[in-house]
Amino acid sequence: MKYSVKINIPAGLRGMDLLDTPIWNKGTAFDDRERVALGLQGLLPPEVESLQEQSKRAYEAFQTKNTDLGRHIYLRQVQDTNETLFYRLLLDHVEEMMPIVYTPTVGLACQQFSHIYRRPRGLIVSYPLRDSIAEVLRNRPNREVDVIVVTDGERILGLGDQGVGGLGIPIGKLSLYSLIGGIHPSRTLPIVLDVGTNNQERLRDPEYLGWRHERVRGQEYLDFVDHFVQAVKQELPETCLQWEDFATPNARPLLERYQDQLLTFNDDVQGTAAVVLGAAIGASKVARKNLREHNIVFVGAGSAAIGVADYLRFAMVEEGLSDKEARARFWIVDKDGLLDTDRRDLSAEQKTYTRDRNEIVDWPRNPHGQIGLAEVIAKVDATVLIGLSTVKGIFAESIVREMARKTERPIIFPLSNPTSRSEAEPSDLMAWTDGRALVATGSPFAPVKYGAKSIEIAQCNNVFIFPAVGLGLLASKARRVTDKMMLAGAKALGEQSPALRDPAASLLPSVGTIRDVALKIAYGVALKAQEEGLAPALAPEALQEALVENRWNPEYLPA
Repeated sequence: MKYSVKINIPAGLRGMDLLDTPIWNKGTAFDDRERVALGLQGLLPPEVESLQEQSKRAYEAFQTKNTDLGRHIYLRQVQDTNETLFYRLLLDHVEEMMPIVYTPTVGLACQQFSHIYRRPRGLIVSYPLRDSIAEVLRNRPNREVDVIVVTDGERILGLGDQGVGGLGIPIGKLSLYSLIGGIHPSRTLPIVLDVGTNNQERLRDPEYLGWRHERVRGQEYLDFVDHFVQAVKQELPETCLQWEDFATPNARPLLERYQDQLLTFNDDVQGTAAVVLGAAIGASKVARKNLREHNIVFVGAGSAAIGVADYLRFAMVEEGLSDKEARARFWIVDKDGLLDTDRRDLSAEQKTYTRDRNEIVDWPRNPHGQIGLAEVIAKVDATVLIGLSTVKGIFAESIVREMARKTERPIIFPLSNPTSRSEAEPSDLMAWTDGRALVATGSPFAPVKYGAKSIEIAQCNNVFIFPAVGLGLLASKARRVTDKMMLAGAKALGEQSPALRDPAASLLPSVGTIRDVALKIAYGVALKAQEEGLAPALAPEALQEALVENRWNPEYLPA
């Protein structure tokens, strides 16, 4: 479908009804002919503006807001009024506004969701409606949907259970699908599965808008999710379903249960893994190492951490290691210490990375009797340190200095969101490694001045991956999402690393170039889908053309 020539205002939509429909509203950009034809005369000021003039005026209003939450609320207001203007404004100021629309500000917006709620967006599928989920899906704002992002609100960034407030995450994610991947806004659908909350602060809040009930667990929860998936398969069988911010006990099992039934992936498990792998590929090239040569230490063993470890391991195997040899290059530490074969509290995917008890029997232990991060770094010649722990400052100076003592270019990724949960400050990492660290973070940080250099800090934001994946899936008409397709996207991202040309540059491309980079990643994903027999065969030129044709741009068309 060529959005640029096929999206038209529905017949009969006129007057205030048209101005109140954000996807079709052009506001003061309706010209005189359109105002006559669509019953808009007198409803708008006489001056006809261009989209660029509207964007300039909207930016002036944006600048009057004094807090990030206030700026977020303002942008949501623009989105709920005129979606084309919203995306034009974001594109004109993408580096400034992306942290407002999404991380880290979206976390605060989720916490304050019930207090800043203004207008319906997406669907809230509450547990009391469990017997009518298909009917709820039929109430969606638009019939045709290319991408759904769904959450149950239990693990929002590093902030935990936010209940119905978790809907802010799918809303933000899908804004980026449209901004970067070019998925038409009218063909996106944010959903929260409101199964209650165990967040007592939310339940005590008299303004909380969600279902006031403790979280549904066990088989009741699984049955509810299954009813939802079956309803999606019935109502929107070709739609891409992205799982987002589900807690560790549910994230991977739900993905594995449904990944062969519909077009689906989990952004925390696979998207995070792909973008971190892309950054690691760039960092490894700067450090003049192959991935298979690294010794990798993790802090955090949740679904995101294990997903990242899996993708790094898969890439090592593609470079020639056996799976056993690749697994031997990982040490993963959680709140109870190093994952080892004596542990009885581990999931099947965590057990993949356990160290043999005989290997570590003589290792020193901390005062809690555990082999913690400091003990691992003391014993292992770590070249990569990755944090997905949500424990602020856990990458202590002594740990970082010990790592840097044993490797020339330590690769250190404190990835926890939001900024208040980051394992380390990039400025500290540079100071403690004499400027040698190759750093990527989960939240945005300003460039670090070290000596005469200004070192750009890459943000390992999934925004580099999931919008491009969505575009690649749609353009290729893929039937399923596979790890190999995500790995192909990660490799395409790694090849775009600015640090390959300038070691002081970011490990990941700038946000300002992200739409162009997304095309390259989408092409890699789509090509792999064809190679795996999961998409119709197209010549490379035809595939490139399909990607461009499927990408929506925020511009006004004649009504």
